[in-house]
Amino acid sequence: MSAPTVRSAGAREWGGLAVLSLPTVLLGLDVTVLYLALPSLAEELRPSSTETLWIMDAYGFLIAGFLITMGTLGDRIGRRKLLMIGAAAFGAVSVVAAYSDSTALLIAARAALGIAGATLMPSTLALITNMFAAPRQRSLAIGVWATCFALGMALGPVVGGVMLDHFWWGSAFLLAVPVALVLLVTAPVLIPEYRAPHSGRFDLLGVVLSLCAILPLIYAVKRVAKEGPEAPTLLAAVAGLLFAVLFVRRQGRLANPLLDLRLFTDRTFSAALGVLLVGLVGVGGTMLLITQQLQLVEGLTPVESGLWMGPPALMMLVAAIGAPVVARRVPPGIVVAATLALSTLGYVLLTQVDATGGLALIVSGFGLVYLGLGAVAALGTDLVVGAAPPEKAGSASAMSETVQELGLALGVAVLGSLATAVYRAEVGDEIPAGTPAEAAEAAGDSLAGASSWADRMPADWLDRAEEAATSGLNTAMLAAAIGTLLLAVLSAVVLRHIGTIDGTAPESGAESGAEAEPEPGVGSGLAGPTPPPRDAERLGPS
Repeated sequence: MSAPTVRSAGAREWGGLAVLSLPTVLLGLDVTVLYLALPSLAEELRPSSTETLWIMDAYGFLIAGFLITMGTLGDRIGRRKLLMIGAAAFGAVSVVAAYSDSTALLIAARAALGIAGATLMPSTLALITNMFAAPRQRSLAIGVWATCFALGMALGPVVGGVMLDHFWWGSAFLLAVPVALVLLVTAPVLIPEYRAPHSGRFDLLGVVLSLCAILPLIYAVKRVAKEGPEAPTLLAAVAGLLFAVLFVRRQGRLANPLLDLRLFTDRTFSAALGVLLVGLVGVGGTMLLITQQLQLVEGLTPVESGLWMGPPALMMLVAAIGAPVVARRVPPGIVVAATLALSTLGYVLLTQVDATGGLALIVSGFGLVYLGLGAVAALGTDLVVGAAPPEKAGSASAMSETVQELGLALGVAVLGSLATAVYRAEVGDEIPAGTPAEAAEAAGDSLAGASSWADRMPADWLDRAEEAATSGLNTAMLAAAIGTLLLAVLSAVVLRHIGTIDGTAPESGAESGAEAEPEPGVGSGLAGPTPPPRDAERLGPS
């Protein structure tokens, strides 16, 4: 029996991809641009340390908490409709954030931006799966999509720095306004609507349980990196796990759940999610530590740091677009494993960075790390959404985004805590006698603290603190290298059953003696090969 004919995407779909890439770049940019605005923002609004923490984290907490909800909501009310609602809200709230005259208003705006942002990522990814039914084209489109987020992160320090040189701190938020306007004008023309048929009632209690599970867990992994395993952090983690159990039990009983647990019975779906989660752990911690190394040890400004991070970002661009092309002839598990092996080499290079000057090692090492990230993000995401039936694409996309958010947070917590522990161990007993208590406490806690009190410390002591911080970086990168090498081996094993994007039979079909059908993309799928959207599901441009 021949596989069903799959319609190829045309000029309209590729134009729609360009439109869908805009909010993706915006969300990536929003991750990094606030770091530049924080000093001038703090000077004007004078937030406390706790308020500063919430200004930075409210966005990430809410976007992670609402991803599953918004992914499923898009399946039900229409993915394009939700995308446009989210874009309009993101643009409007960005204006509120830009002109905030109080810390409380800015925190509220950042939280609202997180909720609006949660509508954008799963909607854009799910719409791509509708627009690009042909496996080759879908994989390439997802590669472009994955690259745009990294491009936004790389552009954040540069674009933000230029704007802050000419305007006030709030101008960084106004970048969202033209993006939202372009999307609202062009989306009805270039992007088809899609909603899942027979989706049933929306599970509001499931939304509450999912938030009660995800928000405490994200809070716990973020706080443990800064405060250690204190009682409130552990209680938050336990509460999150308990609500997660309740959420899973409820979803298993519902006919129309918020998250369809049957997705996890597909081994491609589950294996790809695991690779995405673990792969992002190393990258999340490395981004944090490398950014600190460039600014606090190398002495670069945020804009200069952003420029030096440009070449590594290009490596991710190459991998995100190139990996799907290679996977047309080479099984995706092998492609992912090979690029992760190169990432391991990158981490090894970063273990050799020293405090006297290591820009070349940082750029080359981090470039190889990003090479693995590009392949994992593009192929891993394609595996996840390709393994789900069309009506569950929004939910699958949301799960992909959720595990990546969790992986980044875990990376900051694990590798950040390890680097901090090494720093504290090396400088704890070496703070000069007679140092003021406040200065000694800050200097013993982190290099940032030591730098802020440099004028109260002996001239050569800051050099010792920089060496200790670099030693912490080296140790964390060694741990990341070991973990990434293990992940490379694991990827080759758990993804070995997946055929190439061009339809090479997976091992499971060969072993059973059956003639394997070409796979939808690179995932096996819960409902067989992915057909083009049906007329009842794909609602057209209006």
